[in-house]
Order: sequence, then structure tokens, then C-alpha cells
Amino acid sequence: MKAIITGLLLSVITATGIGCRSKTALDPSGTPYQLVVGIYEGDNPGELTKALEPVRAYLSKKLGMPVVFQETTDYSSVIEALMTKKVHMAYLSPFPYVLTTQKMKLVPIVVPGRNGQPAFYHSLIVTGAGSGIHSMDDLKVKSHSLTLCFADPISTSGHLVPRAYLRSINLDPTTSFKQTLFAGSHFASILMAKTGKVDVACAFNYALDKLIREKTIKPGDIVVLWQSDPIEQNPIAMRPDINPAFTEKVKQAYLDMKKDDSVAFRSYLSIYMPNDVSSMSYIPFADADFDGVRKLVKGIDPSDIKN
Repeated sequence: MKAIITGLLLSVITATGIGCRSKTALDPSGTPYQLVVGIYEGDNPGELTKALEPVRAYLSKKLGMPVVFQETTDYSSVIEALMTKKVHMAYLSPFPYVLTTQKMKLVPIVVPGRNGQPAFYHSLIVTGAGSGIHSMDDLKVKSHSLTLCFADPISTSGHLVPRAYLRSINLDPTTSFKQTLFAGSHFASILMAKTGKVDVACAFNYALDKLIREKTIKPGDIVVLWQSDPIEQNPIAMRPDINPAFTEKVKQAYLDMKKDDSVAFRSYLSIYMPNDVSSMSYIPFADADFDGVRKLVKGIDPSDIKN
């Protein structure tokens, strides 16, 4: 009887310990009991949740532990979750990655690549077809009577890059336009230009492609005034206090995803690039790959990234 009671007490103590454990707790070696991944839900919250399920299942099988994707409504929340240890790793875009590394070290895992090389996307400045603005020269002449719209305050292609470009041609987004605002997402930014709610909008090219592909807008509804140089695709990175061997295991799981589970591989990347996924794969990256973004960040005032 004493042995039975002792066993029951141990079971209760063990269960209580598990119940009280933080979902992002680490074992004594620095390995998570479950992997919690931060990700910005962006323009497609419902679609993203569905697309991430095969990825979650694949990673859980590969790592031998539960995997949870913690979706947020903006990149600021992803950065905060990393800094406060509410997630172990995160999907970031270049600007948020650089902002995070100004506050804490991150361990690079992978970025999407194409044909074994880094993949790229572009920032756009667009206007509605009926705005009467046909070029950046038109925009410069009329800027003081125009409303400018960015996407998210810490979006790379929806804010940082177009802001830097506008300043390079002597247009200060804060003073050169009648009004400057944030739409909250790339889709919303483009749609506000299309409907005439703003005169000029900034977003990334895949958002425009997706809106056209899904027939939300017609190709002639939007005029592209400017396209940026290539921007390296979004990095995935781990907290530095996580066991390095575990981090390497996660990295290898991403590198193997295309061959080991093509459904999981395609499900997330095909949200914006359904026609390009066959040439893509995850590839390693180095922190220095984002030094170009760091140079742009130096010209950004902290007040510029507050909504």
C-alpha cells in the first residue's frame, strides 16, 4: 500500500510539474520540450494557418516533439516574442531581422532560395489607374497634394526600402506629402491605391501578383511607378540560448523538407509563389547577408517606424 501511495504521489508531482511548465521552457541542455515558432500572419491569416499545418506536422515528426506556430498581427509582436523568450525561433523579413539583431543575437537557420541561390523579391510604389500619376516625375511634381501609404511600419518592402528610395530622390515621406499613413498590410496598401483612398501606395511585388492572380483586382487597375533592386527573401532564425545541436537539427529539417515532404514544402511557399516553388528550396544564410539592409536602417529615425 505504501508503495502504491508513493507512486501516486510521484505521478501527481510529475503531472503538476508538466502543467506548470512554460510552453517555451528548455530542458537542462537548452533544448525545448516543444518548439514554438513566431510568425507574422500578414495578409492571409486564415490561409496562412492552413498552409502552416503540413509544415508543423513535418517538423514535429522530424524533431520528435510538438511544434506550435504562434501567429501575430505584426512584426513588432514577433520581435517582442523573441526578446521576451515567448518563442524559440521566428520567420522574419529582412528589416525585422536586422532590428532584432540590434537588440539580441540571432542564430541564422535558412532562407528560401531558388536554384540553390538566394531568392529575391521587390518593393513597389504604385498608384491607381485613375490617379493621373503616370511616373515618378509626376509624383515628385504633385507630392504635396498626394496621400502616401506604406504597409506595416517595420515591413522591409512595404516601408523601409521605398522610404529610403523616396529620400534618395529628395522626397521626405514625413514632409513632402499631404499625408502619410500605414495601411497595416501589403494587400490593404495596394487596395487603397486601387480604390482611390490614397494616391500612392507601397507594397511588395508578390502581393500585387497574388491580388491579380486571384482576380481581386485587374492588371490595369494598378500602375507600377517604381520597382526596387532585388531584396533577399525572408530569413528564419533561432534564439541564441537554444542548444546548438538542436538548432542544427531544425536547420537540417528545413534543408531536407523539399525532398522529404514536398506537400509541407509547397504549402507555405506557394501562398505567394505558386508558379515558382519547383525551382525553390531552403538554403543556409549568414548574418552578414543582411548588411545591406543594416545600411538602410541607419538612415531611419525611430519615429519613422511607429504606426
